[in-house]
Amino acid sequence: MKTVTIFLLLISGLAVGQTKISGRVTDVSGEPIPGANVLIKDSYDGDSSGLDGTFSFVTEERGVQTLVITFVGYKLFTQPVELTGTTLTIAAILKEEINQLDGVVISAGSFTAGEEKRRTILKPVDIAMTAGATADIAGALNTLPGTQKVGESGRLFVRGGDGSETRAFIDGLLVLNAYAPAAPNTPSRGRFLPFMFKGTSFSTGGYSAEYGQALSSALVLTSKDKATMNQTDIGLLSVGADVAHTQVWDRASLSGKVQYTNVQPYFGLINQRVDWKVAPEAFEGSAAYRQQVGKTGMLKFFGNFNQSSFSLFNHDILDPSQKQEFELTNRYRYANASYQQAISSAWTLRGGTSYNYYQNDVRVANNPMGETETGVHTKLVAEHSVSDQLEIRMGSEIIQRHYEAVRYNEGLGKSEQVSFNELLSATFTEAEYYLNSKIVAKAGGRFEYIQLNQSATLSPRLALAYKPGKQGQFSFAYGSFTQSAQNEYLRFNNQLKQETAQHVILNYQFTTDQKTFRIEAYHKAYRNLVKFSNANPLLISNQGKGNARGVEFFWRDSKSFKNVDYWLSYSFLDTKRLYLDYPISATPTFASAHNFSAVYKHFINKLKSQVGITYSFSSSRPYYNPNKPASQFHHDRTPAYHDLSANLAYLPKRNLIVYVSCTNLLGRNNIFGYQYSSSPNAQGQYESRAVRQAANRFAFVGVFITLSKNKSINQLPNL
Repeated sequence: MKTVTIFLLLISGLAVGQTKISGRVTDVSGEPIPGANVLIKDSYDGDSSGLDGTFSFVTEERGVQTLVITFVGYKLFTQPVELTGTTLTIAAILKEEINQLDGVVISAGSFTAGEEKRRTILKPVDIAMTAGATADIAGALNTLPGTQKVGESGRLFVRGGDGSETRAFIDGLLVLNAYAPAAPNTPSRGRFLPFMFKGTSFSTGGYSAEYGQALSSALVLTSKDKATMNQTDIGLLSVGADVAHTQVWDRASLSGKVQYTNVQPYFGLINQRVDWKVAPEAFEGSAAYRQQVGKTGMLKFFGNFNQSSFSLFNHDILDPSQKQEFELTNRYRYANASYQQAISSAWTLRGGTSYNYYQNDVRVANNPMGETETGVHTKLVAEHSVSDQLEIRMGSEIIQRHYEAVRYNEGLGKSEQVSFNELLSATFTEAEYYLNSKIVAKAGGRFEYIQLNQSATLSPRLALAYKPGKQGQFSFAYGSFTQSAQNEYLRFNNQLKQETAQHVILNYQFTTDQKTFRIEAYHKAYRNLVKFSNANPLLISNQGKGNARGVEFFWRDSKSFKNVDYWLSYSFLDTKRLYLDYPISATPTFASAHNFSAVYKHFINKLKSQVGITYSFSSSRPYYNPNKPASQFHHDRTPAYHDLSANLAYLPKRNLIVYVSCTNLLGRNNIFGYQYSSSPNAQGQYESRAVRQAANRFAFVGVFITLSKNKSINQLPNL
């Protein structure tokens, strides 16, 4: 009897010593925020909010403590709580990292998220949960206006520009070769996952003078700051596996991840149109260290390595029984160090250095070929808030690249090596002036000097915005942009000038609570494009030119329907170029006149699930049929592109996510163009072969497990 009494006393004592904390996490409009991390500061007691935003946990901590709630894209929520062994109910309202300002802002040509003075468009979780994107940044951005589906590439093609005209920057520092390698006519993926970043700025034109070497678009990614909790994440994927761990200290954090991918088992289940000898295989790892310095300083280090390989057989068009082996091994290294410090209430300094290494070892019919590129980018920027009306940004940078390539000369029967070194130095400055609460102007310029060909360029930038009412505004932007010719051309003629593009943009944007409408018109004029003389790719000049113009619409609504978020985008593009081997001015093969996307996401609280559906449409694209005269160059058209994709995220437990996705659910046989034989058949005709998707559908299944002491944190904010 005494034993039972003592046991009951112990149980009651434990119960009295515990405090139950429950509540709900919502945004400012009252919508639930699922997957938010809730914990007592400096302890392992906590929970993550469910799909309806609710949470509940118990803690043995006593006295006055701090409740902390975090979620990607929202400001840190903290609230003092007194733990006395009773029950506490918390109603937590999270605010976006940067809320839309009531004042006028410049929006022409830009979709931004995170630490920018504009409305959030896509958060990391938006990118990860957009059906059809398979957590690829470029895949999600391709649902926004100004972009178009180029299924055989997978890259960002913006407003009549090809995939090389969009440049990526991490914490302001240039990323060379931002895409992983892919087999010919198969889409590549970006090297960096969306959950690495707290902010995304996707500028389709008219971007800041700080960013150069991008003719069409700048993708500016701002990495996350110090992590807030220790956790281990395990991913079991249908094409591989990964494991990640985060360790947090008082003023620093260290995160690391390794991943192995092998699609051979998947290809064994899904028939492929590619004749693989060895399916793609990759091993990669990344690490991020964050250190708070003083009250306002932040030091960041990030590193990434990747090695991938595959081999396949290319079949001859005239005689498919004749085949040639293509083998590729890619090695990639990227390192980034940046520092930011407010040195006074009016001055902020930031800067850093990035290192890029990219190597392709290629064998075609056992003949060695390939390329290697290394690059170092160093930048220093000073920002000065002169007054409430005037802000000034100025800086300088140096980009040094070394490129070398090995190509096989069939005539000589041996390999040859070509190389070049390019040193680019640049300075930039711009000022943003608020005339009043309705008008703001930004003006600046960028000066670049390239030592390789001793050329100098000056690129002015100008933007204006006028806000007649509380929610709608007009914006205008003009800019001149330059970019060095692609490596494959510079290696034959390193005296090529920089290619240039001038952008003129007019924009109207109307924004209410969780609703956005925008319409934007633009005109681009290209000069100094690479042009072949007499269609000979070894005789290269800057005689090419072109233009692009269009109009775009965007609508996003996450308020009208409960637990539903959707957006619609449409782009019209009219573009022509006279460049490369084009005999006449014509629409490029990658350009389609009409592009439309509809993205739908629905939280189903009762099923603890989120369903996503994406429909994409692109009108026909031109291609060259050598059986027709040059006057009909690019007159032929491919069929239109249609894709309906879906995904599902299910939370059977708080720390467990099951994710399923499938592209092209209807199995449409999309055609991206045609390849023709290099010589005619017996009837004097060049035979063709359609460029298609490697498989009609791509299905993916992943199970994501998070291990932590409170056993409730999950990867939903990072998925």
